[in-house]
Amino acid sequence: MKANGHWDDGNPVVLKRGHSINELVKEAHDTAVNKGWWDKEPSFGEVLALIHSEASEALEDFRAGMQPASFRYEEKTEGGLLLTHANQRSVYWKPCGIPSELADIVIRVMDACGHYGIDLEKAIAEKMTYNATRPQRHGGKVL
Repeated sequence: MKANGHWDDGNPVVLKRGHSINELVKEAHDTAVNKGWWDKEPSFGEVLALIHSEASEALEDFRAGMQPASFRYEEKTEGGLLLTHANQRSVYWKPCGIPSELADIVIRVMDACGHYGIDLEKAIAEKMTYNATRPQRHGGKVL
């Protein structure tokens, strides 16, 4: 289910030690496909806009006074109704805050890479190797 910009079926994803980046790419994309996010294929621009929207949500949390490493949790609702499980009053908690939004950015990037067939491990390794050769604060930009 996607609610408030988050994929969630109530079952936590447990990352196993030793998962490669490309295994996580496959898992993120498979989840997005299974949840219907590719039923009508968005344009590449829309995919980038969704990645950007997660960064904007992190910025809004910061502007509201949240600290970068601060987690918070909200009761998960759908249509204003508190979600319950198996007719019990079990409350699910939605992770929120800057760490959650940064995770959403990575998940959306991995989903895009899975869809477009991008080898994210290779791209990261190549870019980090190249960046290590660049001069101090290359480009002379202030920000």
